[in-house]
Amino acid sequence: MASETAAEADRRGEVEDESPQDRTDAPAPTGIAALIAKVFEWRPVRVFFNYMNNGGDLLASGMSYSAIFAVFAALWVGFSIAGLFLRANPALENALLEQINASVPGLIGPEGAVDPAVLLDAGIFGWTGALAAVGLIVTALGFLAAARDAVRRIFDLPPPTTFFLLLKVKDFGIAIGFGLVLLVSAAISVASTEALGFLFSLIGVEDDSLLQIVVARVVGLAIVLALDTLLLAGLFRVLSGIPIPFRRLLVGCLLGGAALGVLKVLGTTLLGGASRNPLLASFAVIIGLLIWFNLICRVILYAASWIAVGMSDRGETVGSLAPQPREKTEAEAEADARRLLARVVRRRLEAEYADARGLRRIVLRRRIGRLPDVEPEPGPDVEETAPDGQSVRAN
Repeated sequence: MASETAAEADRRGEVEDESPQDRTDAPAPTGIAALIAKVFEWRPVRVFFNYMNNGGDLLASGMSYSAIFAVFAALWVGFSIAGLFLRANPALENALLEQINASVPGLIGPEGAVDPAVLLDAGIFGWTGALAAVGLIVTALGFLAAARDAVRRIFDLPPPTTFFLLLKVKDFGIAIGFGLVLLVSAAISVASTEALGFLFSLIGVEDDSLLQIVVARVVGLAIVLALDTLLLAGLFRVLSGIPIPFRRLLVGCLLGGAALGVLKVLGTTLLGGASRNPLLASFAVIIGLLIWFNLICRVILYAASWIAVGMSDRGETVGSLAPQPREKTEAEAEADARRLLARVVRRRLEAEYADARGLRRIVLRRRIGRLPDVEPEPGPDVEETAPDGQSVRAN
């Protein structure tokens, strides 16, 4: 018997000694397999798979569908309120229209989806206009709700549990903020153009010179990049309610803003095919806008995926940072602590009950009966039978 036990121990020792060596001597992938493994470790590839695994294409399609309705509602309500002010400032009006057309090519213009003359004459004063404004505001806020849920899905977070009316109030405030940012960026564009013209006139450079055109173009692109970066930061951090670290947020939003800038520069070329197709000529503008919004929404979600993968690489769990999951985790921890305390109290009373006699036994029985029911710990249950025939269950 002893020799058999020693032999079994020797065999176990040999197996334990060979296992690490076998794992060490496992051949590493070579050739195409190694190349594929290396490609799958690249961050852009992992960003793409995170985007696809969380349904990025479907989310972008839903966002673009909501955006096509929201943009017309936002234009009508926004210009109805600010139309009088813009009429008195033609330079600001033209800059704002150019800013909107740069963000959404083909939206405003004689051949676009919206005639600027009709847009500036819109009004919400009166009962019919006020009721229409309410419906349009709800439509516009629907896009913000879709964007919030899509971004949270990319971060693998559930929808927020905040009361929906409070979310609508928050979305309304964010929509006003986005509109103010767009208006301020148009004002900065006008001011920068005037400042550049003044500076070039001091050094004797003509208005139509190549230098002034290039500098004005660079300044305009820088303003657009800053605007897109700010809007993406507001979308990820404020609208979605995800406490992203500042560095991750800045890098992701800058990359997303640069990609959006490239799309805007190439917007006319990318959307030109729809207008040249004779089958789509009658509604080419709407199709062009759908394609454009789909591309924009994809870039937004790819930027969100970039941030999510970067945080995962650094061990920064989004679920532990987001307010809703953190509150849920704290509540679950408190409930677990209460259950543990109740289980300990029940154990102590049951142990006293097993040794008690007479009146003390009756008091303990009542105290045990008043305790809340708790789930037993994993493991075999043991029933202790009291002398009076009653059983007390212990773990």
